[in-house]
Amino acid sequence: MSTDLELLSINTIRTLAMDAVQAANSGHPGMPMGTAPLAYVLFSEVMSHDPGHPGWWDRDRFVLSAGHGSMLLYAALHLAGYERPTLDDIRNFRQLGHPTAGHPENFLLDAVETTTGPLGQGFANGVGMAIAGARLAAEFNRPGHDVVDHTVYGIVSDGDLMEGVAAEAASLAGHLRLGKLVYLYDDNHITIDGGTDLAFSEDVLARFEAYGWHTDRIEDGTDLDAIRKAVDGARRHDRPSLIAVRTVIGYGSPNKAGTASSHGSPLGPDEIAATKEQLGWPHTEPFTVPDEVVAHLDQRERGAEARRAWDRRFAAYRDEFPDLAAELERRMAGELPDGWRDALPSLSEKTATRQASGAVINALADTLPELFGGSADLAGSNNTDVDDGGDFSADDRGGRNLRFGVREHAMASICNGMALHGGILPYAATFLIFTDYCRPALRLSALMGCRVVWVMTHDSIGLGEDGPTHQPIEHLPSLRAIPGFTVLRPADADETVGAWAAALESDGPSLIALTRQGVPHLGDKPDGAVAAVGRGAYVLRDTDGTPDVLLLGTGSEVQLCVEAAELLAGEGVAARVVSLPSWELFDAQDEAYRAAVLPPEVTARVAVEAAAPFGWERYVGLAGRVVGMERFGASGPAPELFEKFGFTSANVAATARDLLGR
Repeated sequence: MSTDLELLSINTIRTLAMDAVQAANSGHPGMPMGTAPLAYVLFSEVMSHDPGHPGWWDRDRFVLSAGHGSMLLYAALHLAGYERPTLDDIRNFRQLGHPTAGHPENFLLDAVETTTGPLGQGFANGVGMAIAGARLAAEFNRPGHDVVDHTVYGIVSDGDLMEGVAAEAASLAGHLRLGKLVYLYDDNHITIDGGTDLAFSEDVLARFEAYGWHTDRIEDGTDLDAIRKAVDGARRHDRPSLIAVRTVIGYGSPNKAGTASSHGSPLGPDEIAATKEQLGWPHTEPFTVPDEVVAHLDQRERGAEARRAWDRRFAAYRDEFPDLAAELERRMAGELPDGWRDALPSLSEKTATRQASGAVINALADTLPELFGGSADLAGSNNTDVDDGGDFSADDRGGRNLRFGVREHAMASICNGMALHGGILPYAATFLIFTDYCRPALRLSALMGCRVVWVMTHDSIGLGEDGPTHQPIEHLPSLRAIPGFTVLRPADADETVGAWAAALESDGPSLIALTRQGVPHLGDKPDGAVAAVGRGAYVLRDTDGTPDVLLLGTGSEVQLCVEAAELLAGEGVAARVVSLPSWELFDAQDEAYRAAVLPPEVTARVAVEAAAPFGWERYVGLAGRVVGMERFGASGPAPELFEKFGFTSANVAATARDLLGR
């Protein structure tokens, strides 16, 4: 059981959470009050972390998947001695301009490993971090030199475990036998609507045992010795671990403990006073942190010594393996190796852009060993395998191909976790239509600035016979609507090389949309394909003098613009063809370049894209035309579908004529 000082420290976490939520008049006090003992044990005894250097990269990672309980994390970080959040930040919980946001955000506080709140995402992110750690350990550790040796810890909730993304990620983690992954399950039996028995009656631990996890149970969430024993056993296990801890939400509150009313609302001044009295809290002023608690919970000295000990181990490693040490440092710094562009292939044949993408992946594999990923059971269609790279598995952590199985949502969240961990440049693939299944994680990828390459193939009605269930229509415009998310739709093999180069140089997420069907090579690009695609748009076919009309296209439809321009030229109409593989990259160019590509004085403009036309107004204007998809597709051979829906050079030319009044 706990000593007086331990109990005082735990109650400090509880009272900070109560006071902060009350001051903000919004938030979730109940979860931090119930799980304060868990945070106490993890941050003050178990985890290897250095508050003076939050980015020390062999630190243990902590994921608060139940992100609504953010005050638990803020209190733990502050009391551990991190520079931020300060006590003033905690006083200003949920207030604009302070890093103590309603849910933890990794871009506001260095010590927050991942942005959580949408339930289940943090759970899957932690799985990604564990995969990254396992792979890096296999690549770099040598006998007597375990320089990659850390554990991912987390606190997860009933809500997390109800979400499908967590089930997908847990299934894969068990299959891969991911040790060094320890989750404490806040088993408090309460959700917003009431008791969990309203909708959740399964045997959670039996489910996780079936997934292949090590499981344990703690009947009393205030029993520190039981927590220590369970965590110690889990951290030594070669499988992922889930420890169910029976907690009481709103612990200590005389009238709200164990009820849904403590979940997502302030307790109120009277109930806070009563709670502090019941807890034996001797202080009347809010936000009080006793001096003895400050001294007891300060982890700066312990953390600094852990980091210095690792520094000594790494120095010995560098002496014996200088090349490996230099490579590991480069990888963890997130820097691409010198000369990586020299490994890019030169592609000019007619081919599907998905096949061109596969050629790029294999050309870069040796030069970029950090490039690591795979497909949601579609590797043969997505062309994502590294040839002869082997599979990452429970028995082979060195494999280059990660088999996600049919788990699109977990795949995307896991890749975010790998990117957040560092040392890995993840990529993930499925059909473009199934970005619907990845969507929450794609959005968080952009919010956090995760450097992930999303390889999405079968990008239009051009996939043909699988029909409208598999033909993406609204997906390109919806993905372009995500702030900080770069969408690239290359028109040929050459542009695909440029798209990969742009994605690898991005400091955030990029999605490359690729064709199933073959597309012709469209000729040399200005300054080369890498430069052309890197600018987002460029003039592919120009006219002598000012053009009469601009034909804008992306992906497989650019060839229709080229053919239409030739038809129009035979009729005396001067048509400039602009390939626009990335709206985001083009919009980032200076005004002079954008005007050179799309002259403002030329208002006759036709855009061609086999997707919903939403958004093209920004380039064609209100008077322009869009040849797009106004309805769902159909099942049939791709050439017949393109004919049926007007994606022909003849229709593009006719649309331009009509626009010009000819």
